[in-house]
Amino acid sequence: MSLLAVTNARVVNGITPPGEPRTILVGADGLIANTDAGSDIPASAVVVDAAGRSVLPGLIDAHIHIYAMSMIMDEINRAPLSYIALKGSQRLAGALRRGFTTLRDVAGGDIGLDRAIKEGVIPSPRLLYTGPAISQTGGHGDGRNPHYEMHPDCGCLAMSVICDGADAIRAKVRDLLRTGSCGIKLMVSGGVASPTDPIMVTQLSPEEIQAATYEANRRGAHVAAHAYPPEAIKLAVENGVRTIEHANLIDVEAAKAVAAAGAYIIPTLVTYDAMNRRGDEVRLTPESAAKNTVVLEAGKEAIRIARAAGCKIGWGSDLMGDLEDEELAGLRLQAEVEGIERTIEAATATNAEAIQRPDLGKIEVGRVGDLLILDGDVLADPALLWDETKTRTVIQGGKVVSCAPAASQPQ
Repeated sequence: MSLLAVTNARVVNGITPPGEPRTILVGADGLIANTDAGSDIPASAVVVDAAGRSVLPGLIDAHIHIYAMSMIMDEINRAPLSYIALKGSQRLAGALRRGFTTLRDVAGGDIGLDRAIKEGVIPSPRLLYTGPAISQTGGHGDGRNPHYEMHPDCGCLAMSVICDGADAIRAKVRDLLRTGSCGIKLMVSGGVASPTDPIMVTQLSPEEIQAATYEANRRGAHVAAHAYPPEAIKLAVENGVRTIEHANLIDVEAAKAVAAAGAYIIPTLVTYDAMNRRGDEVRLTPESAAKNTVVLEAGKEAIRIARAAGCKIGWGSDLMGDLEDEELAGLRLQAEVEGIERTIEAATATNAEAIQRPDLGKIEVGRVGDLLILDGDVLADPALLWDETKTRTVIQGGKVVSCAPAASQPQ
C-alpha cells in the first residue's frame, strides 16, 4: 500500500481547537506517521488535498446490529443465515460510505463475517463483534413467539442465545471468546423489540453477570449490558460491566454509580426516534410501539443526567431493519443535546476507549489512519456531519475507500 498525504487538513476532534491546516501522513502500514508534515511529503505518496475542510478521525458506531434484517425478531429467527449475512453486507457498505470506519456489533457478527471482511470479500468498516447476546429465558434476547413451539435454546439465532445460570453463561462466554468476540453482550433489562419482557424488569442475577465479566476480563475483553432502568444499570456496573447500552431511564443515583465504576454509557437516541416516525413502515408490533414510547422521550434527558454526574458518554445507532439508513441522523440527535464537538468526541475518541481500541479514535502518530473529510467547516455548519447529500471522503487505514455523498449508492 502507498503512503498517503492529506494536505491542508483542518483537524477537528471535538477535544482541542482545530488550529491551522496541516498535512497528515499515513504510512504504508496504515498507521499515522506524522500529523504536521508540512511540505515534507515523499514523492511516492498519494496526495489528497483537504483544501482547509474539516478532517475528523474515522467515526465509530459502538452499537450496531449487522444481522438485524428485520424489526420482527421472529422473522430473524426464521430467515436463513446466508440471507441474513448477505443483507448484513449491504449494511456494512452503507456504514462505510457514511464515514464509519469501525463498528462494534453488540448482538451479532461472527468469525465468518469477520474473515470475509479481512480478506476483502466485501467492502466494510473494521468490525468488532460480540457474537449473539446472552439472554435469560423470557429476556430481551428471547425472540421466540410465545404462540409457536420453538426449540427452547434458540433465542434469536443470529443475534442472541438463551443461557440460564452462571455455569451456562460461563461456558457460553468462553466459547464466544474462542471464536473471536471482542467482548460479551448481556441483556440486563427488558427492551423494545422483544415480544414478552417488560422494560422495567431487571434480568440476570449478580452471579450470572459476574461469571461473564470474570471470563471476559481475564481474556482482555469487556462486557456490554443492555439496560434501561436505574436498577438494571446499577446491577450491571456493580458487577463489572464496562459499557451500558441505551440507559434511557437512568436516574442521578445510577449515573453516579456508572461514573464511580469508570464505565461508559452508549446512548442510541436515533433508534427510538426512527421507530416512532417509521413504525408502520417496518411493521413495529403494538407491544413494541408501546414500549418505545416509554423510552423515547427520556433519551435526551438521560444524556443530560449522565453528563452532570461525570459519566463518559459514547455514541451508537442500534437501528434494525430498513431503519439502518438513519445512522447519521443519530449524530444530529445527540448533537442537539451535547453540541457538535462533544458529539464528535463521543463517536471517535470516547467510543475508541469504550471498546478497548486505543489505536483508533484520534488523529495521532501511531494510531490507525482512519479519517473522514467533510465538505466544509463542521464547527460552523454542524449539519455537514449528518447531511448525506454532501460529498465526504472516507479513508480507512490510509486508503481512500469512498469519495461521494453518503447516499450516492443504492443499498
